Amino acid sequence: MNQGPKKKLPVGIENFEEFFREDFYFVDKTMFIAELLCNWGKVNLFTRPRRFGKSLNMSMLKNFFEIGRDRKLFEGLGISQEKELCEKYMGKFPVISITLKDVDRRSFREALSALRNVIASEASGFSFLLESGNLTEDEKSIYRAITKMEGGSYIMDSEQLVTSLKKLSELLSKHYGSQVILLIDEYDVPLDKAFQYGYYEEMVNLIRSMLGNALKTNEYLYFAVLTGCLRISKESIFTGLNNLEVHTITDSRYAGYFGFTETDVADMLEFYGLEDHGAAIREWYDGYRFGKTEVYCPWDVINYCKALLDDPDAEPENYWANTSGNALVRRFIGKADRRTRSEIERLIAGESIVKTVNQELTYSELDSSIENLWSVLFATGYLTLKERSTGRQFSLVIPNREIRELFISQIQEWFQAESRADVGKLREFCSAFQQGDAVLAEELLNEYLWKSISIRDTAVRMDRKENFYHGMLLGLLQYESEWDIASNAESGEGYSDILIRTENRTGIVMEIKYADDGNLEQSCENALDQIEEKKYDAVLKKERMKEILKYGIAFYKKNCRVVLDSKE
Repeated sequence: MNQGPKKKLPVGIENFEEFFREDFYFVDKTMFIAELLCNWGKVNLFTRPRRFGKSLNMSMLKNFFEIGRDRKLFEGLGISQEKELCEKYMGKFPVISITLKDVDRRSFREALSALRNVIASEASGFSFLLESGNLTEDEKSIYRAITKMEGGSYIMDSEQLVTSLKKLSELLSKHYGSQVILLIDEYDVPLDKAFQYGYYEEMVNLIRSMLGNALKTNEYLYFAVLTGCLRISKESIFTGLNNLEVHTITDSRYAGYFGFTETDVADMLEFYGLEDHGAAIREWYDGYRFGKTEVYCPWDVINYCKALLDDPDAEPENYWANTSGNALVRRFIGKADRRTRSEIERLIAGESIVKTVNQELTYSELDSSIENLWSVLFATGYLTLKERSTGRQFSLVIPNREIRELFISQIQEWFQAESRADVGKLREFCSAFQQGDAVLAEELLNEYLWKSISIRDTAVRMDRKENFYHGMLLGLLQYESEWDIASNAESGEGYSDILIRTENRTGIVMEIKYADDGNLEQSCENALDQIEEKKYDAVLKKERMKEILKYGIAFYKKNCRVVLDSKE
């Protein structure tokens, strides 16, 4: 249990030792060590989405097992109660620990250099091997070759790189008289980037050879732990590795050790006096299911708690979106056919869909079918398991409001990019509003809606639905670069949805409604009444526009109605 109200919140902290050196709040996951030792696996692969504590857990393992580490770090934590395990394993092993998250370059040559730097940098921390009485001069020469530098850069060749982890294992094992523990964090990042930038086959061959040497034929290895987002197929990079145990997000074992459980979050909120925000945190950041355990995204919970400590009125934000480009969701939406778009609509509405999930893919297969992209969205946390049907049939849902909002924003960006490709239609669309042709504007807007993805049903609040269509319409109108377009502009006795001043001094007022009951006509009338009551055209009248056009626009799913006020 954490004591003292001054503990800092660990935003982005992945170094286990730093938590205690700098007095950060720590959610105790140390019993992960006991479970790992009791359920023995020679090579263990854990796949989880990003930002769920994989790197911190790897740092924790390093600090527990490595010779010479501070045993006091674990005092008072769960694992300290396991006296026999601590006596047998704590501080008893040489550890090689690397992360491949920075091997993310645009060319194979650059990636090769980055990988060389990662391994040689780790090896350079073992310089005591040069003084070891347990190593021969030839063995010390091998170490020198791995860590050799010229002009400030490591220069071991590709052949040395392939065998470097195994050679380091051998040297450390001989020096200490003990087998080695190997930790490889974010093992799949180099493959992901190689796939994106077109050198996948070269990188697959390199990673396959390196891991094969380190994990398959390494007598100096006690055990290994790898982490990543995706389970890359065994045939792709783990060929011939018969001692691999894979623990994915569908497995119950280890489920609570990655991410925050309900108890973890409740304890944190109580510690900082933020219990009143529990419902909002649950709505925005809960909902992931690992095995049979529901978990929150730690990155989001910590960031929002920190925001609340700075400002008690802070609103939840989409912290997930701020950590990556979300190119995967965008690519998925871009590939979606009409059936898939309908399924996306159902997901955003809070419904579930049943899909066949393949948890073992090669990167070359990711874009080969929309079905594979469903599997990747599931593995990377954009979708989560509601329930397992039969075999590989999973019932999938969007986990929480944060990811739902992310999908919506990506849909809007995709729609704007798609619609801007047809310049002629956009020009006609904007002109229809300027000319007062509500019939043509409605016809073209319905065409756009039919091709897009709508926001509907009770999972999305009414104002959020209106905002979605508001954003879509605004994006289309902004094609006219000479127009002065204001969104939520102050005018009269309130704020009009869209206020436009065209180059020929025509003023346009638009009020947008979502017709939750499907009555588009009535919603348009309500919109026009609101324009009149709130005097949204007041600023345009004051500016003496030549003509003022007022539109009530209503949406319902993939349908819309556009009505021009004809009272004046």
